[in-house]
Amino acid sequence: PLSPQVRNEFYKDTQGVILVYDVGQKESFDALDAWLAEMKQELGPHGNMENIVFVVCANKIDCTKHRSVDESEGRLWAESRGFLYFETSAQTGEGINEMFQTFYSAIIDLCDNGGKRPPSSMGVGFTKEQADAIRRIRNSKDSWDMLGVKPGATRDEVNKAYRKLAVLLHPDKCVAPGSEDAFKAVVNARTALLKNIK
Repeated sequence: PLSPQVRNEFYKDTQGVILVYDVGQKESFDALDAWLAEMKQELGPHGNMENIVFVVCANKIDCTKHRSVDESEGRLWAESRGFLYFETSAQTGEGINEMFQTFYSAIIDLCDNGGKRPPSSMGVGFTKEQADAIRRIRNSKDSWDMLGVKPGATRDEVNKAYRKLAVLLHPDKCVAPGSEDAFKAVVNARTALLKNIK
């Protein structure tokens, strides 16, 4: 981490950014939002984040036993913003070459396209609503929370909430990273709640 004075020199005329976090350190992953916010501020009102190639590196994947940010969580964060995502290990070199090659060719595409990010390469196959639902489910503290209903809800309310999420996240329809786990969690939440509702 460079001092802010040195950092802000780097933001002007940026064409590509590599965001790195340590998969064993949740705080480093959570800090990505702050880095993006700082960058946006430094670019000022005329800067355009849309025309920068972003790569997210989930690094230190060689330390499997300490992993606290799983692939679907990192990938969802990256891809829902139109960023490229790679699992890397600086230690073993895994994923590094592929990441740099993809990064460079994306920047070349950007330059060939007059400094604008070509739309096709960054098409996201899922919606913000799907991404938000998966994040909410992942962070919910109980089954009520997961379905987004208040404790004491009726069978009908539980079923209605379940149907809405099931349609949104069904693995056949939803390609967002983590949708399969979220869908299973919602199925289990509904089963658990209905057991306790007369």
